[in-house]
Amino acid sequence: MASTEDKAVDKENVSNWKDSIYNPRTGELLGRTASSWGLILLFYLIFYCFLAGMFALTMWVMLLTLDEYTPKYRDRVPHPGLVIRPNSVDIWVNISDPEKYKTAYVKPLESFLESYNDTEQEKNKLCFSGEYFEQEDNKMEKEACQFKRSLLSSCSGLSDTTFGYGEGQPCVLLKMNRVTPPFAGLEPPHYACHVKGRNVVQMSYFPTEGRFDKMYFPYYGKKAHGNYVQPLVAVKLLVSPEDYGTEMTIECRVDGSDIRNNDDRDKFLGRVTFRVKVFK
Repeated sequence: MASTEDKAVDKENVSNWKDSIYNPRTGELLGRTASSWGLILLFYLIFYCFLAGMFALTMWVMLLTLDEYTPKYRDRVPHPGLVIRPNSVDIWVNISDPEKYKTAYVKPLESFLESYNDTEQEKNKLCFSGEYFEQEDNKMEKEACQFKRSLLSSCSGLSDTTFGYGEGQPCVLLKMNRVTPPFAGLEPPHYACHVKGRNVVQMSYFPTEGRFDKMYFPYYGKKAHGNYVQPLVAVKLLVSPEDYGTEMTIECRVDGSDIRNNDDRDKFLGRVTFRVKVFK
């Protein structure tokens, strides 16, 4: 059994431990009085308010140097990337399962082309074909040329609401990223696709030859060119029944003056590769 002295020592230790958290005799909490805690909290409040103010001032000064209409630095994105719609690198089309290909491909294409509807594009300017649409620098809000989805012909989703997926000849839309390469005065870009390997599949391009008209360039940036939509090229893959069940790897490139499309470090710089398989 513990002696009386041991019990007294234990009691004193417990009392000291409690006093280190809150001492009722001095009113100290964790070794500090209320006034001491108040001074510390006031110091940190002022300190962090000062830091927040310095950060806000720095951001404000930096934003004063930016132009809302023209990017200050464009040297890191001089060459456009290439993407496809529907947004999938594997396009498997089972023509016997319309519900599946409509959900996976037809509906996303229809949603993507809504901004290209005639009712939307008629709000834009009817430009002169074959000429660059250069606009005055002092004009902040730039006009955009019309690009109606009807230009995509049988891949527009107007005459064939399945975009060719129902007949096993799917359409793929190609577009460049919204960067501002110096096209003015140079050859406008165009697309070319081919099937890798021994498979040969005929393709139809819309517009003809996969070319953009000059009137859609230059692009002045998202802020200035608010109504601008990227010109598209549709590729219709004329897959024959003999090719059903065969996986085809297709590479599309954008060619034009000063456009890079052969960088091994970036597979999407000026080109895109996707796979297509049609079966019943």
